[in-house]
Amino acid sequence: MLRSVLMGAVAGARAMTPLAALAATRGGTRAPVLSAGSLLLAAGELAGDKQRAAPDRIVPAGIAGRLVSGAIAGAACARRGDRVAGALVGAAAAIAAAHLTFRLRQAATRRWGQTASGLIEDGLAVASALALARR
Repeated sequence: MLRSVLMGAVAGARAMTPLAALAATRGGTRAPVLSAGSLLLAAGELAGDKQRAAPDRIVPAGIAGRLVSGAIAGAACARRGDRVAGALVGAAAAIAAAHLTFRLRQAATRRWGQTASGLIEDGLAVASALALARR
């Protein structure tokens, strides 16, 4: 269940990154269209995050996307009999992490700027998601 919580937390920072990591490491050859699509969406999110016009991750649409992503990723990381619980803890972790990472990112942006702080957050999110997806 810990992996479900942690993957949900990654979804709080970058909504598409956990899904892309899971698709790339688990379903890349079985579902190449899904894998490629999720990678493209994740890349778009990473690029869009650096734009000044990017909406805050804690607006309702951003929270909803993170909740769904956290639930899917949490379920995927859970054992077969624990998928519902994995989805619930993944969703909860995504919402909590969205608020936490939003505050941390605001502070980092004031200190290092939007692009640098975003790139650091990207690196942490991608590395964490890949490590969790690979088990």
